[in-house]
Amino acid sequence: MSRAPADFEQTQEAYEFFKSGMSHHEAKNYTEAIADFKKCASVNPFDPKDLETLKKKLAEGGFKLVQESVAYMGCAAVHFNRLVRELDSEDQERLDIDQNLKKAFEAWE
Repeated sequence: MSRAPADFEQTQEAYEFFKSGMSHHEAKNYTEAIADFKKCASVNPFDPKDLETLKKKLAEGGFKLVQESVAYMGCAAVHFNRLVRELDSEDQERLDIDQNLKKAFEAWE
């Protein structure tokens, strides 16, 4: 089954989950942060097995909850960045992304 490229609405939805996850993480509400980061990474996934693979690896590693939150944050950030890159330049401009996040994504190129 082939995956359709992300559209503006999907990317915006993923960003809302990512921002919410970041807020929860900063407030040390790691369980809620993880849930939001998972939701972000579940929007039009590139490989539906990625989250399950990450979950298994984290379970094997015996990480603390804060470490798990950071791992899911990274997964969500990479996923969101990939969604943004699928948008045309006009939709990328319409997407109201935090400037610090934009700079971080530019450094990933």
